[in-house]
Amino acid sequence: MMQAPIILLKEGTENSQGKPQVVSNINACQAIADAVRTTLGPRGMDKLIVDSSGKTTISNDGATIMKQLDIVHPAAKTLTDIAKSQDAEVGDGTTTFLKQCKPYVEEGIHPQVIIRSLRKAAELAVAKIREIAVTVQKGKEQRELLERCAMTTLSSKLIAGQKEFFARMVVDAVMQLDELLPLNMIGIKKVQGGALEDSMLVSGVAFKKTFSYAGFEMQPKKYENPKIALLNVELELKAERDNAEVRVQSVREYQNVVDAEWEVLYEKLRKIHESGARVVLSKLPIGDVATQFFADRDMFCAGRVTDEDLRRTAKACGGAILSTVFDLEESNLGSCALLEEIQIGGERYNLFTGCPQTRTVTIILRGGAEQFIDETERSLHDAIMIVRRALKMTPCDSDTAAGEIWAGVDILQGDVVDNLKACVWEPAVVKINALVAANEAACLVLSVDETIKAPKSGGGDDEGRGRPF
Repeated sequence: MMQAPIILLKEGTENSQGKPQVVSNINACQAIADAVRTTLGPRGMDKLIVDSSGKTTISNDGATIMKQLDIVHPAAKTLTDIAKSQDAEVGDGTTTFLKQCKPYVEEGIHPQVIIRSLRKAAELAVAKIREIAVTVQKGKEQRELLERCAMTTLSSKLIAGQKEFFARMVVDAVMQLDELLPLNMIGIKKVQGGALEDSMLVSGVAFKKTFSYAGFEMQPKKYENPKIALLNVELELKAERDNAEVRVQSVREYQNVVDAEWEVLYEKLRKIHESGARVVLSKLPIGDVATQFFADRDMFCAGRVTDEDLRRTAKACGGAILSTVFDLEESNLGSCALLEEIQIGGERYNLFTGCPQTRTVTIILRGGAEQFIDETERSLHDAIMIVRRALKMTPCDSDTAAGEIWAGVDILQGDVVDNLKACVWEPAVVKINALVAANEAACLVLSVDETIKAPKSGGGDDEGRGRPF
């Protein structure tokens, strides 16, 4: 008597397994690598990506390109997820591993044997990198090293022609931070117009002038050692809610209601003024009445400040972001050495410099097209990450090893050069992280020998039926 098949998977489920599946996963990962391969190296080219909404992105950053790709193959999608988490071009190294492993899989060698070999090889490679790594002590030599690392990163970017200018800016920015080198204390603002060389580094917090009401022109545009109130309070008269109802018996009672609303607003404004604050920043709107009130008292105000800018100002200048003005005291106020409003291109910017609490910087980028400035921002982000990692390396003395281990090809001159002297440098920790991540990604793809793809949701005549497993 034949036994009925056991139903495990829903009808329409796709199931592929065995050696062909491993080879298929490798081929899919190689196809992903081909999409970013031409972006690598000093002669790397850019990619123009158009998403479903028609927005265009121009970039040669591998992580950015992989974020924009709409991948459907399961193994390839896993590879792109790993690349996104690493925020680096680990896909190229991963596919190199897989390409070398493909013939062994086709010959019948078990994937687990290959995986053990890859992991052992990665251990030996990491040990060799640490053996030949050259580090320097803090001082003038360290700064030169950091600038050269930044220039190496920017050499393949769209702004390679200005790599010296931006390398100095990036090193200045990172070295002005606290010892922990918090990335969120580096702000990047973009202003269209002007040349790349018009970009500037502000040793403090800078953000675009917010929308302001009449009376703002009367406020001073420069303050020395001001006290700063940071609020999450709306300082304007709010319109009545739709279908709101207030029952009054006379015109006098109605006037009392209106006067009470005005008195609540003026009481808030008086509390702010009495606290000693000369600068008022709020995430919520500051209306025309409040703007005029502050202008009459030589106070500066800005409403609708973004949450990111307000929090960075609080960390740099001190103070606390309050949701009520009735708890506003001098201990809750921030301070800075100088606040000024300046013209940058076609925009007005508020600059807070000399911040006493936490050291912070803001990079203001200039340029023509919006896509060009966006790519410049991504390029600087890569350079900043490289310099941060290089700074976190433990400094020690090390002599350059003898021999030809630094020999490399100069594609611009067509000659063999000493890469150490040619400043083609990269932090060892970056190379180690990329190697380890690529190796783990390759092992992950090799360890998968079966793919089970569930059917798309939706009803039909076959709903409820299954397939034997």
